[in-house]
Amino acid sequence: MLYTVKNHNLEISADTFGAELHSVKFEGREYLWQCGDAWKRYAPVLFPFVCSPKDKSYKADGKDYKMKANHGFARDMEFEFAGQTGNSIEFVLKDNEDTLSQYPYNFEFTVRYTAEGNCVKVENTVKNTGGRTMYFYVGGHPAFNCPLQEGETFEDYYVEYEKNEKISDGAGNPITDCGNVLNMTRALFDNDAIIIDKPYSKAVSLKCRSSEHSVTVKYPQSDCIAVWSPTGDDSAKFVCLEPWTSVPVYADDEFEDIEKKPHAVSLDAGKIFSYSYTIELR
Repeated sequence: MLYTVKNHNLEISADTFGAELHSVKFEGREYLWQCGDAWKRYAPVLFPFVCSPKDKSYKADGKDYKMKANHGFARDMEFEFAGQTGNSIEFVLKDNEDTLSQYPYNFEFTVRYTAEGNCVKVENTVKNTGGRTMYFYVGGHPAFNCPLQEGETFEDYYVEYEKNEKISDGAGNPITDCGNVLNMTRALFDNDAIIIDKPYSKAVSLKCRSSEHSVTVKYPQSDCIAVWSPTGDDSAKFVCLEPWTSVPVYADDEFEDIEKKPHAVSLDAGKIFSYSYTIELR
């Protein structure tokens, strides 16, 4: 079920299924990709994995487990509606028979969206409701319209990092050793997403050379930022700016046991982990 909140110039809608944003309108303009044939998502929430381990398999407490899909299970599950204020909506997912068959931890995973001025604040909270330490990854995967308005093309846009970065494509081929701009082309994503581990930047923007409109994702808690769009598909008129707690779980495939995966967040019994980022619209 969709829920909507707004302030004087920003309106956001999110669904109980996947706790996924479905719309982000600023001053009447839709900034979020509207789930077309090129990619049938809007802005999925990634938990308890970002991407997948090899063959979607891993061990926990010495037992074998397998995820049913990429990026964990949260994006494909029905959340409970947890409440709404004048400018925020909140959803919660608790462990159940299905999650426990894939992931052996008791948890409450809360997603909250708040409209603040020209920004959407995204807050993810993990509570360990079990009696042992749990391990997980968390991330966002919002897709933003590119182009944002008629008369523009995909190639009119560029991604700008807050600071200079050493940037490589998905195959490890260097794009720039010291730069902060990625010019949007389809070929740029021939080797999948562009991922920066431990970026200097804590913000990244999607901008157009012929317009003042832009999207900036600010991620003060993230140790990884990814940029992605499907390669070779001109109907994929979007770019994803993806803040993650760390590099994806497959980067830790050397360690089959989740307890030993060096980039997993560990959370003791009864403790709470909070992870947030902000989407700023111009």
